[in-house]
Amino acid sequence: MYKATFSFIFLFIFLLLGGCKTMNGEMNEASADPSSDASHYRVRGKTYHVMKTGKNYQAQGKASWYGAKFNKKRTSSGERYNMYKYTAAHRTLPLSTYVLVTNLVNGRQVVVKVNDRGPFVSNRLIDLSYAAAKKIGMVGMGTAKVDVKAIDTPVG
Repeated sequence: MYKATFSFIFLFIFLLLGGCKTMNGEMNEASADPSSDASHYRVRGKTYHVMKTGKNYQAQGKASWYGAKFNKKRTSSGERYNMYKYTAAHRTLPLSTYVLVTNLVNGRQVVVKVNDRGPFVSNRLIDLSYAAAKKIGMVGMGTAKVDVKAIDTPVG
């Protein structure tokens, strides 16, 4: 009797803990509270430190985009991802920062709101929503060399 009870309890705990695993991969790996703008968070054993402000931020690097696979899933800001809005994921800019993204190949620009964390691929600077990627002409290529500059919150 004791052995059967112990086995049942062990199996129950094992199944309960197994159900806690995330199924969303990269997008939900940040260990910080997704509804807060924590000063740091960890992903795959690496700690990222969020800037106190985006003021004067400017960087060049590779942009990628994410679309239907993540549509309607929660972002790090707590909002649901909408691939048809102008949003982006950035590893260290404060959430709700607005940035002007310029495709350095064709000069096309888009203003996006940072509402998520990522990309967690070492050679990427920013992940754009499908709509933002389409606006700057990079959907077909998948990635593009971009300039990212923090701006004041747009009016309207």
